Amino acid sequence: MTTVSDDRTQSRASDAGEPAGGDQRLDALVGRLPPRVSGTVKYLLKPSNRWVRIPSGALLIAGGVLSFLPVLGIWMLPLGLALLAEDVPALRASRSKALDWIERRKPEWLAPSPPPNDKS
Repeated sequence: MTTVSDDRTQSRASDAGEPAGGDQRLDALVGRLPPRVSGTVKYLLKPSNRWVRIPSGALLIAGGVLSFLPVLGIWMLPLGLALLAEDVPALRASRSKALDWIERRKPEWLAPSPPPNDKS
């Protein structure tokens, strides 16, 4: 049983064309983030970075719970849950439902973002 799961993880990590989070919609949302934030999130979503992703997700959730404090905000809660969804199957189903909702209600969020210096 362990070898099957290890094989999936290794084949997933070796697919260069596959998005970091394993979902095209999540990859589109990450692509719309500012470049510095986008790079960090892509790094965290790589399968080999589980040891960084889990504590980061937990800290973001804690920051979201403490959103009444300055600098911390409610935006941290969904980001932390999305990071933890990579490793917790029960959260993965919820993330998929949230991405389905975004795809239905806010399809422009999944469209490619225009270049930053585009004045049209």
